[in-house]
Amino acid sequence: MSVILASAGYDHTIRFWEALSGICQRTIQHPDSQVNRLAITPDKRFLAAAGRLNVKLYDIRGSNPNPVTTFEGHTNNVTAVGFQSDGKWMVTSSEDGTVKVWDMRAPMVQRNYKHRVPVNDVVIHPNQGELISCDEGGNVRIWDLGENTCTHQLIPQDDVPVRSVSVATDGSMLVAGNNKGNCYVWKMVNSRDTTSLHPVTKFRAHTKYITRVLLSPDVKHLATCSADHTARIWSTDGFELETTLPGHQRWVWDCAFSADSAYLVTACSDHYARLWELSSGQIIRQYNGHHKGAVCVALNDV
Repeated sequence: MSVILASAGYDHTIRFWEALSGICQRTIQHPDSQVNRLAITPDKRFLAAAGRLNVKLYDIRGSNPNPVTTFEGHTNNVTAVGFQSDGKWMVTSSEDGTVKVWDMRAPMVQRNYKHRVPVNDVVIHPNQGELISCDEGGNVRIWDLGENTCTHQLIPQDDVPVRSVSVATDGSMLVAGNNKGNCYVWKMVNSRDTTSLHPVTKFRAHTKYITRVLLSPDVKHLATCSADHTARIWSTDGFELETTLPGHQRWVWDCAFSADSAYLVTACSDHYARLWELSSGQIIRQYNGHHKGAVCVALNDV
């Protein structure tokens, strides 16, 4: 499985797809709850599924339908999950108001950071030493793992929940998207292990909720997903609209870029995951099998 593509959502299943044929290779039942987010470990061995109260880790290569590890400790929906580049630790965010860092060797909480309001997303800075999270109170926070403290608190728009954050693979840029459809962009400068942030621009990406913002691996594009039934691709050189991806029938919840930044997979409440060729804005494949909304996708084609 050189290409791993998985989707999940409200039908309590996780589906693995053959990316090019569109055939479902494998279905894993996730009976405890809906699946909110998916993430693939850097070594491509495991898939993490964030659910109602926990994160379950599934073996990608084997046929074991049961989780190999369960990470328990959150008391509400887990909203995001991500892995340190060496796979030594995992980070999660939750509606319980916390961001947690977990040891992958033993499913223990190493760090517990409190927002005190539901946390919607968390990402790991490429320097592996900082976390960036956002919440229902309208805050974007940067946590320094070395200092074990919050070093920055940004409030892009008072009392407007920030739904999603994305950091560039080269650490040069931070993007946040909020419930009013606005995107905020900061230049990130990292000197002597301290990050400084400089506002670059704010723009209206959608007329409704933004559900996901995601910078492409080559940092040339920004994908935004929305409750307005579209995903959009923006150039990071001036943040002009490049493409609107039409054809979604309901909310678009999540997306994932291919490693070469040429393709995007989206997950939609209309039950479909879709593979888009960005140069043409065309659907290459539709992945049909979910019985309810697909809300999360994970792709690794490295």
